[in-house]
Amino acid sequence: MKKIIITGATGLIGKKLSDELHKSGYHIIVFSRDSRRAKDILKKDYEYIEWDYGKPENWIEKISDSDAVIHLAGINLFAKRWNDHFKKEIITSRRDTTRSLADAIKNSSNKPKVFVSASGVGYYGDGGDKILTEDSPAGNDFLAEVCKVWESEAAEVENVGVRRVSIRTGIVLSPEDGALKRMLLPFKLFIGGPLGNGKQWFPWIHIDDIVGVYRHAIENEKLSGAVNAAAPNICTMNEFAKTLGKVLNRPSLFPVPGFALKLAIGEAGDVVLMGQRVSVNKLLSSGYKFKFENLEEALNDLLM
Repeated sequence: MKKIIITGATGLIGKKLSDELHKSGYHIIVFSRDSRRAKDILKKDYEYIEWDYGKPENWIEKISDSDAVIHLAGINLFAKRWNDHFKKEIITSRRDTTRSLADAIKNSSNKPKVFVSASGVGYYGDGGDKILTEDSPAGNDFLAEVCKVWESEAAEVENVGVRRVSIRTGIVLSPEDGALKRMLLPFKLFIGGPLGNGKQWFPWIHIDDIVGVYRHAIENEKLSGAVNAAAPNICTMNEFAKTLGKVLNRPSLFPVPGFALKLAIGEAGDVVLMGQRVSVNKLLSSGYKFKFENLEEALNDLLM
């Protein structure tokens, strides 16, 4: 039975991923800053470890005893309105936790075979209509800087021969949380529509597929480095809103102007208004088979 450490196991991706791996026979070790709360949330027979990333001596032995480490932890980008203090929290929550895990892996007696760390398509900034591969340059905005730091810290494990995969995640579609959940209410009230001018690319991915990508990253030894994770058939925001309206049998006639979005949620609105036309050829070439390539089929599965 392979042992997998997961941080951020109580989040949207973490809950579904840990459950999927557990059902497949993996031994799940949940690292959490509040292990009791994590156990209450997950309600599964996992192993729960109190994870104070400032005190690695309390959990480093578990690193040495694991086959893989999946790092999903990081403060929610939209938990608060962005200001200098919260932006510092966003970056340190990712940099410091990743550095702590990477250091523990480097110092462990029996190193895990792979370290899979979250990242995001925000790495590229606003890509316009350019097709973005994993070799495309990083953007210059705040979120791009966060992703660069995140990936740089994760890549440290490569210095001791541990395979590293940084999943540049697109917009995960789930009715439980995230962008889709926030867009549902306006559509149900017949006032739904695209965000911004609607022309920005919308790199969506079904929750089942992002879980599948993480599992693929663990099990496919040839996959390494940064990996874009979005459906092959990404679309513009206009196309997404139109398809969502069709699935819900609601109109998509009421766009939310960019200035209104930024008034509502501040600088974080830029994240929604930027687009990334990402290529997923690297993921496809590695052998990953998507469950949902078509947006309408994905939305029907999630909402019907």
